[in-house]
Amino acid sequence: MQSSLQNWLRSFLPTQGYVDRYERMRGSAGALFGLVLTGAITYLILGDSVGTAWLIAPMGASSVLLFAVPSSPLAQPWSIIGGNLLAATIGITCAKIIDAPVLAAGMAAGLSIGAMFWLRCIHPPSGAVALTAVLGGPAIHEMGYHFILVPVLLNSVLMVLTALFYNNATRRPYPHRPQSAAEQPRKHDTTDAAPTDRAGITAQDLDEVLKRYNQVLDISRGDLEAIMLQTEMQAYRRKVGETKCADIMSRDVVTTEFGTPLAEAWQLLQRHDLTALPVIDRGRHVIGIITKADYLKHAEAESHTGLGQRLAHLIRPSQLSHSEKQEVVGQIMTSEVVTAEATQSIVDLVPLMSNQELHQIPVIDEKKQLVGILSQSDLIAALYETTMADHR
Repeated sequence: MQSSLQNWLRSFLPTQGYVDRYERMRGSAGALFGLVLTGAITYLILGDSVGTAWLIAPMGASSVLLFAVPSSPLAQPWSIIGGNLLAATIGITCAKIIDAPVLAAGMAAGLSIGAMFWLRCIHPPSGAVALTAVLGGPAIHEMGYHFILVPVLLNSVLMVLTALFYNNATRRPYPHRPQSAAEQPRKHDTTDAAPTDRAGITAQDLDEVLKRYNQVLDISRGDLEAIMLQTEMQAYRRKVGETKCADIMSRDVVTTEFGTPLAEAWQLLQRHDLTALPVIDRGRHVIGIITKADYLKHAEAESHTGLGQRLAHLIRPSQLSHSEKQEVVGQIMTSEVVTAEATQSIVDLVPLMSNQELHQIPVIDEKKQLVGILSQSDLIAALYETTMADHR
């Protein structure tokens, strides 16, 4: 009994926060920026024509969502604009047809919530907009339905515009639209989910749990899915231990350079039975990667019939001082290279090698210099060893 009471009392305490000082300052400054700019622009446009209503109080609550939690579904543009317009319309209507202010206020808030559910634009401060329309006093009542456009719509649009500018300027993408696993591009253009999604928590699992939970969450489904998958990965990282890339990578790496002739790089691939070669500069920094797939892709552009003939023509040097034909590695390599750090956990490479189907990943040190390469075979062997060790 005492334990239950303690737990109940503890529920009144604030939960632990996970945002740093920068994020707290960013949200506070954003609210200051948004409210001052919105109020100032509204005043410049309208002057004293709407009296003291050129910045309505619910905008203060909206600023908390727009700048402190911009990734919330409740803070998106449709939520604030649609929710506020609905609430203002319903509030003015209730004020006109119901004489009892308390009953009118309750009806306005209740109907606004129902309408926001229906149109999927739930925005908590809109409840305050509905109450303002009913209890705002003679100045608001005299405005009638004009209150919906000015100042509600004008304030809402200006707040959204300031949030668009400020959040994106401070590296918080807004509007926030998380890309769930189901929306990730599929390399083979099939309907199958990514390998990691098939093995772990699926989108169907999450949908089923959310249906049973049956409550509005202040987080988008995509963000929730991403957090769950990252938590699953973190738990697996803890379980398998901190095996680093440096522990299992191949250190004797066959490399090539930008100016290496195509024929020479092809011979290296064939001689060492490799599918890819890191391309490095003189400081051993990775500037690209060349694969057999790069050769085949550029060979397809040749005019010769037969893949073998096209590939042979691509590799064969032209012997000309000036030629538009690709002659060296740098002309056909892939410049955007995914690399891993030597101190990085091998668990981080699982999505890269399974979902993105990277067969080799160059490994770099703290100076960004190439120190090894890690293949799918290396990763599978390490994960197998770890799994077997748990069963010994």
